[in-house]
Amino acid sequence: MVSAKDYPAEYFAASALAAAINYPLWRASAVGQSGFVVRNLQVAGVRLPQALSTYVYGFLPPYKGLIATVGGMTYARACIFWGSDYGRDALRLSGFNESVATVVPPLVISTLVQVMNQPVIRATITLQDPNPKHESRNVMEAFRHIYRHHGVAGLWHGTSVGIFKTVPKYITAVVVKDYMEAHLPEADPSSPTYHYDRLERSAVKSAAAGIVGAALTNPMDVIRNEMFKTHLGMTQTVRDLQAEMGWNWMARGLGKNMVAVAIPIACTIFFTDAFIQMSSESGR
Repeated sequence: MVSAKDYPAEYFAASALAAAINYPLWRASAVGQSGFVVRNLQVAGVRLPQALSTYVYGFLPPYKGLIATVGGMTYARACIFWGSDYGRDALRLSGFNESVATVVPPLVISTLVQVMNQPVIRATITLQDPNPKHESRNVMEAFRHIYRHHGVAGLWHGTSVGIFKTVPKYITAVVVKDYMEAHLPEADPSSPTYHYDRLERSAVKSAAAGIVGAALTNPMDVIRNEMFKTHLGMTQTVRDLQAEMGWNWMARGLGKNMVAVAIPIACTIFFTDAFIQMSSESGR
């Protein structure tokens, strides 16, 4: 039986790879959910339609906040998934029931990670505005701008809504991942495609965890990113979104969020399984 405590490097490597691959998708999602407008984007002299501009913008330089974003995502997801699996095993051994052992670790760890990572999230999302009212070229300049205009508290602006969206997302992802792990048919060791079958099983598990987690928390992403843009509180932000868009605001950026959140979570889980499989088969 695989134990998380034996494979911390694999969890962190998987998180780093998933974060690096998905940075452009995260960037497109941040722009879409924040309501930033990409105007008159041209590629090879061709002006792109607005529907495509946000997606394409995510892949184009300059890649502001790249290192901070990838680094923050790496340690956040690695801590959440490794800590959740490690904590589940530890709580089971301590006699706690399955529900407590599954839910409590991602609840605690994702909350702590969100609070610690909030200034980086705030700064990196602020940097993605294609038409900024201030010119911050990097994360440190964004930190200084936020601090100068909003004080220390401004760096943690949106923390509450960040927790409301991040914690359920990862609890959901972990619960779905563990449920699928327990109920999907095991690969047949005697099959000539055994190794591929294990990866295929992991892909199904990973995709389910990512999609469900992302879909349920899109409205909280919209609120958080709008708060970063307007510097208003959560209640006023929801009122303004409701007045401007009706209930449609809850689906703003949903497609981009499904890409930018579901895929990284699914990739992290899948790469973790793949790396652990490689390590275990190499005789580690």
